[in-house]
Amino acid sequence: MTEWQTMTAAELGRGIDRGEIDPIELTRFFLDAIDGHEYRDRIYARLTPDRALAEAAAAQDRARLKLRRSPLDGVPISWKDLFDTAGVVTEAGSKLLEGRTPDADAEVLQAATHQGLVCLGKTHLSELAFSGLGLNPKTATSPNIHNPDNAPGGSSSGAATSVAFGLAPAAIGSDTGGSVRVPSAWNDLVGLKTTSGVLSLKGAVPLAAKFDTVGPLCKSVEDAALLFAVMKGEAPIDLTPTSLKGKRLAVLTTTALVDVRDDPRKGFDHAVQRFRDAGAEIVELAVPEIDTAISLAPILFGCEAYGTWKHVIEANPDVMFAEILARFRGGKDFTGADYVAAWHTLERCREAYLTATAGFDAVFCPTSPITPPNVERLMTDSAYYVTENLLTLRNTRIGNLMGLCALTLPTGVPACGVMLIAAPRDERRLLRLGLAAEAALS
Repeated sequence: MTEWQTMTAAELGRGIDRGEIDPIELTRFFLDAIDGHEYRDRIYARLTPDRALAEAAAAQDRARLKLRRSPLDGVPISWKDLFDTAGVVTEAGSKLLEGRTPDADAEVLQAATHQGLVCLGKTHLSELAFSGLGLNPKTATSPNIHNPDNAPGGSSSGAATSVAFGLAPAAIGSDTGGSVRVPSAWNDLVGLKTTSGVLSLKGAVPLAAKFDTVGPLCKSVEDAALLFAVMKGEAPIDLTPTSLKGKRLAVLTTTALVDVRDDPRKGFDHAVQRFRDAGAEIVELAVPEIDTAISLAPILFGCEAYGTWKHVIEANPDVMFAEILARFRGGKDFTGADYVAAWHTLERCREAYLTATAGFDAVFCPTSPITPPNVERLMTDSAYYVTENLLTLRNTRIGNLMGLCALTLPTGVPACGVMLIAAPRDERRLLRLGLAAEAALS
């Protein structure tokens, strides 16, 4: 059964469908693996064993009766601890929300449960999801799969590491500025950032609701596609094998290739060559409006985040990690007029971006320009924390600011991903393209 830890969620689902894997045995196996793991408490905030075994028993009955609800019916997964779970504490990685216990599941968790997925438990994250590094001294900092002393990527840090360490077949996280894609890239996973509004945020603790999105972290593009369909309540995406031959892909040169460090550059160059070898037409593309949009990030993200949490934070600021507190308080440096003007400017930038990229199947760039930094240095060097956090999220924020969907894939260079970016609400086509890109990279 140890091979279950290396199988994709889709492979496990097919095993259940063939009668080769029992959902109860599968769930017990993962619960036992979690309990016996040295990093259990750094990855999971809490487990939901009673719920998981009850859901697995129901999945077992459906499998026996040939009434499975989805290709993932009976497969256990983890959930970032900002998705509400009925009767189970949901604290979003913050002492500000200590003991917070919702009455109902988040809507995406409800949808997944209806389609037969099993909830293993809740994973750690950056405090209130406001960091790309995954560092959280107030609850727990998850270990990076390549070096436990390095940052795991955030804010969906536990989500990524639950999959990378074989403690969940797949995970669900959230992405406001890169929080699915960065930890996926740094732990050699596939991560999907969905378009804002495509998946429900009801029952998800917000950071900046206009940018918050829900997305899977997993081992394959097929898993990402299946999890997306499950949470959306739709039929699975047609993943008939496709190729990159004849596809037009734009290498984004504005901002995204500046100050890229050696390993991420190596991984990206490898991806460019493999895509070209697979028959894709590669074109360099500059979109100056991206620089303008990125300059607005402190206003747009900061104002909304601080506006959302101001009263809760200022009632008890001493319980927060100082770096996260400072990021939130940065939002009070701007006026309402600044915020409104920034949104008007961003909307013009979005229009210009869509016009510039209309002739391409996707735009791509390194997922993150850096590799995971050392946690001890992040904790002792504030200036280093700030610069590394901003650089970590620089490329991924392009997708959030421009209102796009995006997919990160492992390049084969450890902790280095390549990101494919597509138009708003174009997830299905992006995932089919991602399947071809995944094949080219492997």
